[in-house]
Amino acid sequence: MLFPTLHVLTLCSLLAWFYLALFHGRFWRVPELDTMPPAPPAWPGVTAIVPARDEEEVLGTALGSLLAQNYPGEFAVILVNDQSEDGTATVAHELATDSPVDLIVLDGQPRPDGWAGKLWALHQGQDEAARRYPGHTYAWHTDADILHDPQNLRRLVSKALAEGLVLNSQMVRLRSDTWVERFLIPPFVFFFQMLYPFPWVNDPTRRMAAAAGGSLLVKSETLRAAGGIAAIRDRIIDDCALAQLLKPFGKIRLELSAATRSIRTYETLSEIWRMVVRTAFVQLRHSFLLLIVAVLGMVFLYALHPLIVVFGLATGQYDFVAVGLTGWIIMIALFAPTLRLYDLPAVLGVALPVAALLYVAMTVDSARRYVSRHGPEWKGRRYSK
Repeated sequence: MLFPTLHVLTLCSLLAWFYLALFHGRFWRVPELDTMPPAPPAWPGVTAIVPARDEEEVLGTALGSLLAQNYPGEFAVILVNDQSEDGTATVAHELATDSPVDLIVLDGQPRPDGWAGKLWALHQGQDEAARRYPGHTYAWHTDADILHDPQNLRRLVSKALAEGLVLNSQMVRLRSDTWVERFLIPPFVFFFQMLYPFPWVNDPTRRMAAAAGGSLLVKSETLRAAGGIAAIRDRIIDDCALAQLLKPFGKIRLELSAATRSIRTYETLSEIWRMVVRTAFVQLRHSFLLLIVAVLGMVFLYALHPLIVVFGLATGQYDFVAVGLTGWIIMIALFAPTLRLYDLPAVLGVALPVAALLYVAMTVDSARRYVSRHGPEWKGRRYSK
């Protein structure tokens, strides 16, 4: 009875990988990155809004890259100091002294009940942008740990104008310098692409919507029409919530970038662990049924084939070895473009099942913390269930 059951499970998992490879939006592809459409006849005004909370270590580099943008149109930057307890405000004010563009440092007000911290900062930044720069067409939401390529704003705006986008966001290149980053960051990107296939996100006929909050250009008029940031005030996964809010109003786009990158460092496994557990159970809508489905699904897709290979070798059942290796090789092949994006060898794809199981453990821990601590926690703030 055991062998037929294992045969069925393994073949079903293999069929699932064939489906993912051929019919799941070709999520695994990494197309040509950071392309520049033709310049528009006129460049619209843009206000960058940077929420910053305790970002002293990285802010100088990130904010400097914003001020150095090679953008021909009107451009201003509003940094919202979100109740920082370090030298974030000091760094921002020092940069504002010699800034080639308008740099406004706004002291954020205490967060009201019912608001997520980043969204409250963005809301204040949007209000200030509307007051100071009412003629600007776009708001550029970007995190305080992003190092922008000097041409990045040109690319975002020209593509938004060429394609008529109300939202244009980039999943920037994350750091992959430490061993834990090289081991876990490319799988994180791969899993995100599988969850939200970018071609489906960018297809206006599909309901799927997602975005990456590190670099996100939004049409201000459309955001106001959709109810503004207040419409998603309590959402922890704010970027995807914004995409879901705006997609009914027009075309959105999500793409990868190699030229613009995060300078946030993850030196240890615990740092990545804390980053993931903050949102993992939120992504599952706090549903324990979805948690069970997610855990079983990850084991079914990622862990089953290596285990079947080991089982087949141990028992001499070489038909198991053949089927298990086929699924494992497909998995490695689909992961290879993401590894190339991060300048890593494809052979590291062999370890993808181990990374997947670590993310499963983080997701389970996210649910445990939700039950025991009554909600997610980030940068010293704890949010209610």
